[in-house]
Amino acid sequence: MDLKTLKTFQMIVNYGSFNRAAEEMNYAQSTVTMQIQKLESSLGVQLIERGKKIRLTEAGRLFHEKSLQIIKNMEQLQTDLSDLQLGEAGNIRLGVTEPTGSYRLPSILERFLSHFPKIRVDVDFANTSTLSDRLLNGDIDLALCSTPDLGAPLHFEPLFKEEFAIVLPENHSLAQKAVIVPDDIQEHRLLITSATCPYRRKLEMTLQESGNMPLNTMEVGSMTALKYYVASGLGIALVPKIILQRIPPGTTVRTISGSFIDMTFGILCNTSEYPLTSAGLKLYQFLKQELHEQSTCS
Repeated sequence: MDLKTLKTFQMIVNYGSFNRAAEEMNYAQSTVTMQIQKLESSLGVQLIERGKKIRLTEAGRLFHEKSLQIIKNMEQLQTDLSDLQLGEAGNIRLGVTEPTGSYRLPSILERFLSHFPKIRVDVDFANTSTLSDRLLNGDIDLALCSTPDLGAPLHFEPLFKEEFAIVLPENHSLAQKAVIVPDDIQEHRLLITSATCPYRRKLEMTLQESGNMPLNTMEVGSMTALKYYVASGLGIALVPKIILQRIPPGTTVRTISGSFIDMTFGILCNTSEYPLTSAGLKLYQFLKQELHEQSTCS
């Protein structure tokens, strides 16, 4: 029993004629007759009583009722499989680091899903190191993050530089300066993220290289929370500019000279899976275009 045979049976019932069904399906009448004979033989029951006017047997009426849904399900399955193969449908597990996960990704995903409503995207938040491990373990399909550690069999495509600025209380002594240099940070409490955060690691390496590793630090586990700790007067912080579009009352923002800790950000995937296919490729290309446009406009 196949979909063509089921459709032939439905056509015969709809038009009440083998001849008319054959015409509509562009078959020879003998082909239609043979299909129904094989169908009845495989089921072991007679479905249609032949005569001047065809009639369904009791088994035929039951088969007609049930096969309607079978045809709908099989046609939907064919459509779903085609959409999956073309990348129009599928499930994607996307890993992302902050602040992109909260500040850039929501609007991008909204546009992506409006273009591809049959694709489902699940978002997993973690740091770059953890996302690298999850990619290698097959727990996620691709990730938006900073440059991964060398040596892992991962493909990384850089897209833009995450620019940083310094946020400080309005009454802070450094607020009098239009531009702050790394040496200025030395004498003040610096709020930093957790040790596993790539921004923290890059900051420490940069300060060590310049001989300006501050001794007075306070660790705050959330990058997005740093500006609120600054607002409470607990210190100053270097944070991505994107999270400073709205700053808490009582704080101000200053640029810091040089690239300092600007970080490369891009798309990461397993080397064995690159280039991606199907829905994953659709998302990869969409993210690449959107993030590139954002960085060009900023």
